Amino acid sequence: MSENTPSLLTSENLECTRDDRLLFNGLGFQLGRGEVLQIEGPNGSGKTSLLRILSGLRRADDGSVKWRGVEIQHARDDYYSSMVYIGHLTCIKADLTTLENIRILLDTRSSSVSVRTIEQALAKVGLAGFEDVTAKALSSGQRRRVLLAFLLLADARLWILDEPLTALDVKGVDLMESMILEHRESGGSVIFTTHHGMQLPCDMKSVDLGKC
Repeated sequence: MSENTPSLLTSENLECTRDDRLLFNGLGFQLGRGEVLQIEGPNGSGKTSLLRILSGLRRADDGSVKWRGVEIQHARDDYYSSMVYIGHLTCIKADLTTLENIRILLDTRSSSVSVRTIEQALAKVGLAGFEDVTAKALSSGQRRRVLLAFLLLADARLWILDEPLTALDVKGVDLMESMILEHRESGGSVIFTTHHGMQLPCDMKSVDLGKC
C-alpha cells in the first residue's frame, strides 16, 4: 500500500488458537482501497479462522481488527454494510429457486433490487435462464456461480472470500479472476484464500500464515 493510500482494514497483533494449539500470532497487515490480499498457508494454518476473525464471525484471542481506524465491533453498521463474506461452503437453500436464494442473500444486507437486475447478474455469471430452477437441480459449480451473482449485487466495498474457486470449472475460474480485477479497478478491495493459482495483479499483497 502506498503512503498516499489510506487503509480501510487494519489488523494488529492478531493471535488465534484452536484446541489449545496456536495457529498464528503477531499478525498485522493493512489493506487499502483497490488492493487485493491473498492469505496463504498450509492446511490447518488458520486461513479460514483468520477470515472469520476479519469478518467479525469470531473474536481473536488477542489483537484487533479495525475498519477505517475503528475496531469493527464498534463500527458494526458501517463495516457490515461495506463488507461481504463468502465461505468455502455454499450457503444456499436446496428447495428454493436461484432467484429466491439471491433475494434471501440480499435480505441479509437489507438490500433489494429488481428482478431485471438479478437476471442481468445471473447472465453475467453464466446462469441466464436458471432463475426459476431450484438449487438442488444445480451442479456444485452452478451453485457457486449463484454466489458470484450475489457478489455482483451486494454493493460491498470489501470482499472476503474463502476458497472462491471451489467447484468452478476453467471458465468459472476466469470469471472469478475478472470479477476481482473489475472490483479492484472500481476501487473495491478483496481478501481471499485459495489452493489454486490465479492470474491476478503482480502488486497483489500476501500473508503467509505458515510463517506466523
